[in-house]
Amino acid sequence: MSADSSPLAGNTPASYGTLTIETSLDPLSSSVSSVRLSGYCGSPWRVIGYHVVVWVMAGIPLLLFRWKPAWGVWLRLQPCNLARAETLVIEIRDKEDSSWQHYTVQVQTEAISEGSLELPPQAQAEDGRSQAAVGAVPEGAWKDTSPLHRREEAVSGQQQVLRYYLFQGQRYVWIETQQAFCQVSLLDHGRTCDDIHHSRSGLGLQDQTVRRTIYGPNVISVPVKSYPQLLLDEALNPYYGFQAFSIGLWLADHYYWYALCIFLISSVSICLSLYKTRKQSQTLRDMVKLSVQVCVCRPGGEKEWVDSSELVPGDCLMLPQEGGLMPCDAALVAGECMVNESSLTGESIPVLKTALLEGPVPYCPETHRRHTLFCGTLILQARAFVGPHVLAVVTRTGFCTAKGGLVSSILHPRPINFKFYKHSMKFVAALSVLALLGTIYSIFILHRNRVPVNEIVIRALDLVTVVVPPALPAAMTVCTLYAQSRLRSQGVFCIHPLRINLGGKLRLVCFDKSPIKEVMHKSNLNLSCCLSMGRRLAAPAQASAQPLRCQPSLPASQVLEEGPAADSAFGTQVLAVMRPPVQEPQLQGMEEPPLPVSILGRFPFSSALQRMNVVVAWLGAAQPETYVKGSPELVASLCNPETVPPNFAQMLQNYTAAGYRVVALAGKPLPIAPSLEAAQQLTRDAVERELSLLGLLVMRNVLKPQTAPVIQALRKTCLRTVMVTGDNLQTAVTVAQSCGMVGTQERLVIVHATPPERGQPASLEFLPVESSVAVNGAKDSDQAASYIMEPDPRFSHLALSGFTFGVLMKHFPRLLPKVLVQGTVFARMAPEQKTQLVCELQKLQYCVGMCGDGANDCGALKAADVGISLSQAEASVVSPFTSSVASIECVPMVIREGRCSLDTSFSVFKYMALYSLTQFMSVLILYTINTNLGDMQFLVIDLVITTTVAVLMSRTGPALALGRARPPGALLSVPVLGSLLLQVVLVAGVQLGGYFLTVAQPWFVPLNRTLPAPDNLPNYENTVVFSVSSFQYLILAAAVSKGAPFRRPLYTNVPFLVALLLLGSILVGLLLAPGLLRGPLTLRNITDTCFKLLLLGLVAFNFVGAFMLESVLDQCLPACLRWLRPKRASKKRFKQLEQELAEQPWPPPTGPGR
Repeated sequence: MSADSSPLAGNTPASYGTLTIETSLDPLSSSVSSVRLSGYCGSPWRVIGYHVVVWVMAGIPLLLFRWKPAWGVWLRLQPCNLARAETLVIEIRDKEDSSWQHYTVQVQTEAISEGSLELPPQAQAEDGRSQAAVGAVPEGAWKDTSPLHRREEAVSGQQQVLRYYLFQGQRYVWIETQQAFCQVSLLDHGRTCDDIHHSRSGLGLQDQTVRRTIYGPNVISVPVKSYPQLLLDEALNPYYGFQAFSIGLWLADHYYWYALCIFLISSVSICLSLYKTRKQSQTLRDMVKLSVQVCVCRPGGEKEWVDSSELVPGDCLMLPQEGGLMPCDAALVAGECMVNESSLTGESIPVLKTALLEGPVPYCPETHRRHTLFCGTLILQARAFVGPHVLAVVTRTGFCTAKGGLVSSILHPRPINFKFYKHSMKFVAALSVLALLGTIYSIFILHRNRVPVNEIVIRALDLVTVVVPPALPAAMTVCTLYAQSRLRSQGVFCIHPLRINLGGKLRLVCFDKSPIKEVMHKSNLNLSCCLSMGRRLAAPAQASAQPLRCQPSLPASQVLEEGPAADSAFGTQVLAVMRPPVQEPQLQGMEEPPLPVSILGRFPFSSALQRMNVVVAWLGAAQPETYVKGSPELVASLCNPETVPPNFAQMLQNYTAAGYRVVALAGKPLPIAPSLEAAQQLTRDAVERELSLLGLLVMRNVLKPQTAPVIQALRKTCLRTVMVTGDNLQTAVTVAQSCGMVGTQERLVIVHATPPERGQPASLEFLPVESSVAVNGAKDSDQAASYIMEPDPRFSHLALSGFTFGVLMKHFPRLLPKVLVQGTVFARMAPEQKTQLVCELQKLQYCVGMCGDGANDCGALKAADVGISLSQAEASVVSPFTSSVASIECVPMVIREGRCSLDTSFSVFKYMALYSLTQFMSVLILYTINTNLGDMQFLVIDLVITTTVAVLMSRTGPALALGRARPPGALLSVPVLGSLLLQVVLVAGVQLGGYFLTVAQPWFVPLNRTLPAPDNLPNYENTVVFSVSSFQYLILAAAVSKGAPFRRPLYTNVPFLVALLLLGSILVGLLLAPGLLRGPLTLRNITDTCFKLLLLGLVAFNFVGAFMLESVLDQCLPACLRWLRPKRASKKRFKQLEQELAEQPWPPPTGPGR
């Protein structure tokens, strides 16, 4: 529940209410799909029962309730209505998961002075989520509600009490008439731009005090626990709890050296973990901590300097001209600011922020992004034009800000719903059941051998520590750490290591067009590009439409001046001045040299509006002019039809079909005085009405050299590639064809949707596109031909615009999945639509990757399973992965590392399970004859052999090329379980074979069964079982460390290979000539050399058998499974749709149709 992920949580008169939240489009929000809130209050009888249970069970429930706090609440408190609740249980379910996560919070109260906040009428949130609380919601209940709760004892004193709770940094306040808790940021939803401007006079002290109580301090606090607190948390972790239990057992069983070593290792591990955790918390705290003195306006024109932590929504800030860091989210109401937003988006190019226009339009930070200053961004420069000060009205504070949402997503990351992790927990549970069975067997055997009861208890519990490997979590973590390190060395930084494994399961990758193509002859499309043609506005002959024709590029070399120098040039205050260079020679063919021009007003580019414009005045002109640039279709719709040439559409089609990037230019004179004051009063609608089309600005886009090979490599491995861009549809189609997303022989259909109008229902139209090799994408025809893919007649590539996507979402929800399964090009997509697309693909159970530049793709990068931001920053909080090289070559790199890491995780898990089962077999055999492994023997097996091998086997790098196969995601599958079962049978057979061979020798002397271990050590049985099993740990490590197809060959992992050879050589020497090690390891001397060689032969048989088993299972088992059982329909939704489309193609392969 990050910023705005759960606006309301309400209740019916029952114990709790349920709020179902649609998938959020907020790029900072998590993927929470539903929240359930339950209220609890004190019950004396339940509290007495709770304490009785705790005392009777010696405090053990307290440890359990620390891990599962909701259980303690359910036992200690009784359910009640939220209006009376003192404790809340919050249940959250992720959109990709069916399980609920439980959290507990305390409801806090705070006295508040007289005051109230008027809430706006209930409306639909800008991100599409419902804000209605479940329960009785009276019509229009928002209009006079105060988020205050009045208690009977407080009414007499005319004092109000605020009820609220804090969850993951967010504050939720109680609304009495709604019977619901409401996130404080919702109190300002529905505020219009006029409301924002009315707040520029500032808040009075009383209103400010009331708001500070309700909204809380403007602080993004990162908790930094002390070392004693961290030590307590770490010590009470189930993993270390199990370690402490094991150490106690080993000490009771006289395994002093082994217990001491494990204690020291655990202590070092805890210390390193505490240091790393605290250091990370301190680093994050220092990074987000921001406390500055700011100047705020007060009614009556007064000014006051306050600490930024005291800011509340509604305060009006006076921004200094030299800029600085923004301590909150604020709407700019006067002046302009140049802002660096790289801390939020990863985009290092400064962004111009202009004043918010007045009007009845609801204010939305995303929609009015060009007028909003976000918390944590750096204001490089602030300039006031109308009035003496640059003013901004605070809209959000604390964790409700954009920066607060990012910090919350770091502190409380979205849970990963990955089958491998679920199955690993189930497998550990299965091992626990096996440990229980082994415990029962050991109790029976030890009792039969007349072992004392206390010894039986210790030995039986000791078997649990053998079967369940306590080092499994650490071993699994090493896999992702190696992959993370390799990615970092190649310029790809990862802030969520667990998502590396998800990269191995990607089936679809969305690309923005920016990382795919680069612009040649690129300009900023600033005023100078328009002015060279704009001087013709004065000529009446140019007002009529003329056929478009190609012209050579016009001179665009201009100098931008701002500040006092710009003002002095025109003798009056202006925003900026564009002038030709001083030393520039007079251009040939021009009647007069270019004159300087002043900029009086700017309307920055908006992704939603797809255009930007500027108001300028020529030196000595009687009236200013406006110029607009933007998408050709939209700009043409704003122009006077008489100025649009008849060949406009054809010319646009020709350029976009050739892959060029086309921008339309338009302008008109304005009937106002050429002054800054007059220009600042203009509205965007007035400026953009009845324009005259000036022409098209055409830029050549060429593919980056690595784009086509990367796209083709992905497609050859059956990975879907999808283009999601804000550019023209035809341009996007041409780029998709030129880079190989759509093959030259493949069928491409453009989908066009028409919304319902004039009584006609919504309709779809399918327009087949003639396939052709793009002339602007590939360097030559040979290069284009080398990227041809084999066409699949069963499927079509669909291309559609953001408008069509919106109509499909609203009016054709049943057809949308079929479109998404075949959609390859999505053009003119707004940022929120990109996020919507990723979420809809995830609903079809695709594992989705997203590669973008981090600017307009923040939401999509955050929502994707694997988001890769191409940014110069070392690490961006926008997405899990950040590539410092602006190339899509990082995509196959992340996929290869993901597949390698996932395959390695399987191998390490199998090895750790086999290691535990091998030791389990050894202990059971020795228990049967009333002996056990020795103290130093356990130490050698667990630390010297297993730990060394488990750490080094993860170092194998990824395969050099991507293949079609993907690593399995299910741990509980026939190949994995079959491998484990057969390897365990082989291990047990070899150990039993060695034991019976020993017993059959003429020199064999049985051990003294009247003495328990370790008193009956050394003996022949223990020596043989230890020697054979030690080799088995090395054999199993080598057998499960196969290379292809996801990893490099075993011999490339030199440290692992050296460790295997070195440890193997030591074990061979230990068997043939133990020497000085025989005493510490409590080994019995075997003088029969032939028997030793026989044991080595048995080990060699185990070696060959283990590798043959793995090879046979890899080569033959899949084919056998396909032959034994019929192919079942996939459970994944997208595969079901693909099968349906293969049987009945849609849209039908015909001509244009509706």
